[in-house]
Amino acid sequence: QVQLRESGPGLVKAWQTLSLTCIVSDEPIITKYYYWSWIRQPPGKGAEWMGAIAYDGSTYYSPSLQSRTSISRNTADNHITLQLSSVTPGDTAVYFCARDSSGSGAFDYWGQGTQVIVSS
Repeated sequence: QVQLRESGPGLVKAWQTLSLTCIVSDEPIITKYYYWSWIRQPPGKGAEWMGAIAYDGSTYYSPSLQSRTSISRNTADNHITLQLSSVTPGDTAVYFCARDSSGSGAFDYWGQGTQVIVSS
């Protein structure tokens, strides 16, 4: 069974760059045709898709976050990294990584999420 586990700093100061890691177990991230997404949910709001990296290394970003977001991968260690620059308190959220097995936007495996608080 595929397992995803997010990790990160928990607390970040405004205008810094947030860096989160998603370790994927029991499934190579290069497996065709999987897409690995980052999704966040601010307190009291709905989930927001941030971007994804595909099995072939292609990246896709939400237009609203594209200028501040970078998603990369380490195939040797089988993990995915999210970097979000110039964070503000509005970026406070629970951040999740998830697998989309077809590129359709339907996520079949999720991590437990990691809370990030941005202090002003």
